Amino acid sequence: MLWFAALGSTIGTWMQKYAQGLVVYDLTQSKFYLGMDDFLSQLPILLFMLIGGVIADRHDRRRLLTGSQYVQAFAAFSMAFLYWQGHITVWHIFALSFISGCGQAFGGPAYQAMIPSLVPKKDLTNAIALNSSQFNLSRVLGPSAGAAVLATIGAAGCFALNGVSFFLVVVALASLHLPAHQPSTTRRPLGEELKGGLRYVRDNEVMFTLSWLITISTFLAMPMMTMLPAFSSEVLTGGGTHETRLWLLMASQGLGAILGALIVGGATRHMGRLLLGVQIGLGVLIAAFALSTSLPLSMVLVFAGGMFFMALFSISFSLVQMTVPDTLRGRVVSIYMVLLRGGGPIGGLVTGALADRFSLPSVMAVNGLLLVAIAGSLFLFKRGSSLNSV
Repeated sequence: MLWFAALGSTIGTWMQKYAQGLVVYDLTQSKFYLGMDDFLSQLPILLFMLIGGVIADRHDRRRLLTGSQYVQAFAAFSMAFLYWQGHITVWHIFALSFISGCGQAFGGPAYQAMIPSLVPKKDLTNAIALNSSQFNLSRVLGPSAGAAVLATIGAAGCFALNGVSFFLVVVALASLHLPAHQPSTTRRPLGEELKGGLRYVRDNEVMFTLSWLITISTFLAMPMMTMLPAFSSEVLTGGGTHETRLWLLMASQGLGAILGALIVGGATRHMGRLLLGVQIGLGVLIAAFALSTSLPLSMVLVFAGGMFFMALFSISFSLVQMTVPDTLRGRVVSIYMVLLRGGGPIGGLVTGALADRFSLPSVMAVNGLLLVAIAGSLFLFKRGSSLNSV
């Protein structure tokens, strides 16, 4: 029930992301502003998600997640109204992206911490892969639906339908029969509990290595998705309008991510070394995509990139969920998500600023080669490390 509700909601999210990227680029013609919009949507995660993780360990996770859906629905409906009235500006978009991110900052840890209560531990890796597959299936269906809605009723329709989609999760959560959440009986000050999660990540060698490695990976890899509107407009040729090229690229990436999640769903051995190998492959694909000017070749490369990035996410998150105790799960998951989702927007901001000064293909090619160098050095020269041993 939750899987189908989340699928419907994330289809709405990707519909909005497709339309929103086009609106921002049409309003500004700036790659920096594309990065800024993504950064502001993720900034609340950097600011508030650690607090959200503490709250997810203290309170009912279902109620916390429900409240987050209302906040995100408000932001989507507000954007739809402003666009429909013809008053939308890039600053309105930035502000509403930030508000929507606030909802995600408190709902995200609650949702991820809830997953282990839905399945037996032996099925956890497959459950995470299945959850990833719905997220990426929506990456295919969302832009496809967004292109159709945009062509018929405009961007306001994409924003409004996204607002409606959040209520699918609200209804599903109200219908679920979940085990009662049992918070720790020892209640300490919020700051002290937050420090407890940070200490666990610092002192656990596997978690510490995963944390900085996933930050670097998203910083270098995620800007490729953020910059797709610019690639479709400035770099690639053929395939009709740049809106069509953008839809084809986003759909290709989503299809690849679905396949990547399914392939690694049953992985249980040598996951640390597999993670490093996936990072190396992802870096090569990013560099190749950056240098391509052919739409068909770029679609193949972004398809493969989607496979490798989702494999990276599924493996790393499975390692996190299998390592952390349940009493710390909300806090540690929130730390992981801050790093996972914070690296990409900051990387997008830096990449966008450099691309406006130099060229987008050269900046993204350097990102890919740096990812290869970092993961390759760990794989070759630190074979005795904690990550290579799991």
